[in-house]
Amino acid sequence: MSARLRADLWVAAHLRRCAVEGAYAVLRRRGSPEAGAIFVVVDRLDGRMAVWGPAPQSEAGDDGVRRFARLHGDEWIDPPTAAERIAKEMRFDPDLWIVDVEDRAGRSFLETVAP
Repeated sequence: MSARLRADLWVAAHLRRCAVEGAYAVLRRRGSPEAGAIFVVVDRLDGRMAVWGPAPQSEAGDDGVRRFARLHGDEWIDPPTAAERIAKEMRFDPDLWIVDVEDRAGRSFLETVAP
């Protein structure tokens, strides 16, 4: 079983990857440096968004790779629905991280699991 990379280091690397790929990404909320849950909001800049959060433990694997799952049924949702979902997560876990990614192609640059 591999150790998982600290949340703060993972977020810094993800922000850099987004920049290298030509997407604009910003840290909206800083959580617990060691083990805070990470949520990524992808904005296509056309009124469509997606919210990604930690994959269920059953699908996370034991290789130390952070995997993410889309937190809604539809492929894309509107901004108010995305904001509501993030607010719900913040009420549940005040130590979470939020990364906003703006990419017209809708790329998240995440390791994802099937919905």
